[in-house]
Amino acid sequence: MNSFELPPDLMLGSATASLQIEGGDTNNSWHRWVERGHIKDKSHCIIADDHWNRYREDISLMRKMHHNVYRMSLEWSRIEPEEGTFNADAIKRYRAEIEELIRSNITPIVTLHHFSNPLWFEDSGGWLNKNAPSIFERYAQYAAYHLGDLVKNWVTINEPNVYLFFGYAEGIWPPGHNNIKEYFVGAKNMIHAHILAYHKIHEIREMAGHRETMVGAAHHIRIYDPKNKTPLDKWACNNVERFFQDIFITGMATGKTIFPIGTGNYPFGRGYYQDFFGINYYTRDLVKYTPNPARVFAELHTNPDSEKNDLGWEIYPEGLYRACRKYFERFNIPIYITENGTCDAEDRFRARYIYDHLYQVKRLLDDGIDIRCYCHWSTLDNFEWLEGLSARFGLVYVDYENRQKRKLRKSGEFYGEICKHKAVTERMIKKYLHA
Repeated sequence: MNSFELPPDLMLGSATASLQIEGGDTNNSWHRWVERGHIKDKSHCIIADDHWNRYREDISLMRKMHHNVYRMSLEWSRIEPEEGTFNADAIKRYRAEIEELIRSNITPIVTLHHFSNPLWFEDSGGWLNKNAPSIFERYAQYAAYHLGDLVKNWVTINEPNVYLFFGYAEGIWPPGHNNIKEYFVGAKNMIHAHILAYHKIHEIREMAGHRETMVGAAHHIRIYDPKNKTPLDKWACNNVERFFQDIFITGMATGKTIFPIGTGNYPFGRGYYQDFFGINYYTRDLVKYTPNPARVFAELHTNPDSEKNDLGWEIYPEGLYRACRKYFERFNIPIYITENGTCDAEDRFRARYIYDHLYQVKRLLDDGIDIRCYCHWSTLDNFEWLEGLSARFGLVYVDYENRQKRKLRKSGEFYGEICKHKAVTERMIKKYLHA
């Protein structure tokens, strides 16, 4: 295990999502989903980490970990609680949080959509509604107008593939549909929404005299490898990658809709709609062919010989290198690693996970890949969607039985030292990885 240094200008910090940490909001699709009894551990998002009221405490923990970047999201249902009606108090509260980050020398990256919808939008058809792109554009315009003087870095939509697959194809997330055709309809609408929001954010900041605007999407990138070196497994692997990733990546980058959502045309206009490429990377799947068309002719498997996290995901650090290099070579724009982390309730292997993945970042930088940002997922333990509060990803432990009391984990201390020194030293390896 070797020590290494990182560039002094690399942004190092962590990420969260509003629904997962804020608490207090009942006007969103996930609150209703929880109320209907869908969460595995029977926990609830209504309090979560109470971040809505405790954001200053949480920012102080980021300072303690020497973060210089923080990726957060806005809860659309708070900002636009009824269609076309905006809540000035909610945007004022988000503005106060962002101002506190800036005072703490932490650069905010703001995400507009992170899996959660206002109920009025959900009940109007959600992302199947033909007007969804323009509805989202209106929300993006309001957010950018009121926060654009503070925020340079924007993520329009987080992991559209994950959101649509679980919500519209698998039916295990809200709205609970099970129709692969709806997945593809939603994909086209989300691509269009991203393009409209991209233009709107740039337009508003440019009108206000701000020139260095960075807008992108946060793509969930899995590494897909064929389970066996057979033509059918390779074909199935290519299918999965196209349906789950490439249709979104190509559409959001260039406006081009590829099969099966289009025929290579540009229904939203030919262009270039990203200033950085956002990568959320967690794991790898091995793909095996199956004759079942409902599964896109593919079965997903985990390498039986690999180390796994608490959710059974393979820990495969080299996948971060492969993903970042692939998309940098394709688009030649800065890479923001917008999420990378692991579920480890006992904090047994998170420090090693951080080391192994940042080592891949070092490799990438040494190879000339323009990595600008690394956000560990997550700042705090949080409401992990269908898994509930029991799946723990945080650098900070949250005691849900004791008024959400926070405690910095040892892995959080380790990451904090990396953020401070922009390095992993021999002393740090001995203290945190050989203990």
